[in-house]
Amino acid sequence: MHLSKLLILPAALLGIVSFTQLAAAQATRTWVSGVGDDVNPCSRTAPCKTFAGAISKTAAGGEINCLDPGGFGAVTIIKSMTIDCLYTEGGALAGGNGIVVNAQPTDVVVLRGLDIFGVNPPSNGVRFIQGGALHIQNCRIKRFNAVNSRGISFAPSGASELFVSDTVISENGNGTTGAGIEIEPTGTGSAKVVLNRVQVNNNVTGIRAEALAGVGPINVSIDNSETSGNAIHGISARSAGSSLHMLVTNTTSSQNTDHGIRSANSANAIIRVGNSNVTGNGIGTGVINGGQILSYGDNHINGNTVDGPNPPDILKQ
Repeated sequence: MHLSKLLILPAALLGIVSFTQLAAAQATRTWVSGVGDDVNPCSRTAPCKTFAGAISKTAAGGEINCLDPGGFGAVTIIKSMTIDCLYTEGGALAGGNGIVVNAQPTDVVVLRGLDIFGVNPPSNGVRFIQGGALHIQNCRIKRFNAVNSRGISFAPSGASELFVSDTVISENGNGTTGAGIEIEPTGTGSAKVVLNRVQVNNNVTGIRAEALAGVGPINVSIDNSETSGNAIHGISARSAGSSLHMLVTNTTSSQNTDHGIRSANSANAIIRVGNSNVTGNGIGTGVINGGQILSYGDNHINGNTVDGPNPPDILKQ
């Protein structure tokens, strides 16, 4: 009898220790440092070295912060969380994908203050596959310059939202493929996208939305932004018949080799433009195979090699 009790006690203690270790491994806030180590608990006094090392020790809904400047590597995010390095250099030097979001349908992911830089061979700066919403704030995403590479690839398989603000996206794509920001839901996925104070420059195409057959509606709002110096189009919307509505306001599309703004392949690809500048492009505005561009009547569309068709005015609301 006494022997049984003696055997039970160590087992119980082991269970308590294991539970304590598990709880410690799932902190609400964790830290990374350029001089950290991934064997650490990722606390402020014992930070981890990489985002990948910290994510397994961060609870769902928690936050990873950067203690000091460093390159913290690529990471795949599978739960609600924030990575915030706004007040120091939070680098993610990546071959392949920089940051992949493949979370649950209601999860919210926030990326703030990151410098995401592609190295050979790069794929995408940020690759979104599944989740409720992705917020990208005050980031720099550049040089994902392989064939079909994107700065941001937003390809949700469900109903998802993307919010990008105060972010610079440049030097993404190669040849005739890839983009700074590409919005292309898969399956029956749908997308709500808001871009505000975003600079999308020197990519293959700047901002590209593609509605494949059978996908849900795509709604994109671009405000106070710039898409310039891109090798093909500044802003492009194409639809195979699904609903794709884009609103462009207070935005400049300039010095793009092909179109400043282009809508193609379906009357369901509709771009509404207000108080914006389209200048210095090969073609200012273009509608291809039934696409639509509508104007609020207060744009400046001139100084292009070919200004393109003057978009018909729509009523101001």
